[in-house]
Amino acid sequence: MSASKIKKGDRVVVLSGKDKGKHGEVTKAMPKDGKVIVAGVNVITRHRKPSQANPQGGLERSEAPLHVSKVAVEDPKTGKPTRVRFETRDGKKVRVAARSGELING
Repeated sequence: MSASKIKKGDRVVVLSGKDKGKHGEVTKAMPKDGKVIVAGVNVITRHRKPSQANPQGGLERSEAPLHVSKVAVEDPKTGKPTRVRFETRDGKKVRVAARSGELING
């Protein structure tokens, strides 16, 4: 697949799960695995033992990957979730929000 519907830097809305309704920015896209990491969403806590690298130890919080089907691109006009459509504008293939027809930057 040459063009991806969700890319790094996109504003997305979580559609299901414990973080349903949350908005965030995609910090990493993993197209081969079909997963994305969204800032501030799906945060997991790991209890770390003190080690040479981390002598303090303690709780380590980080974002876990979400399946791409659980997120939708945020409409630039309304801020609501939207599907992505591809169109050719000025001889270029661009991503367009299906809800409003607004161009999605990127």
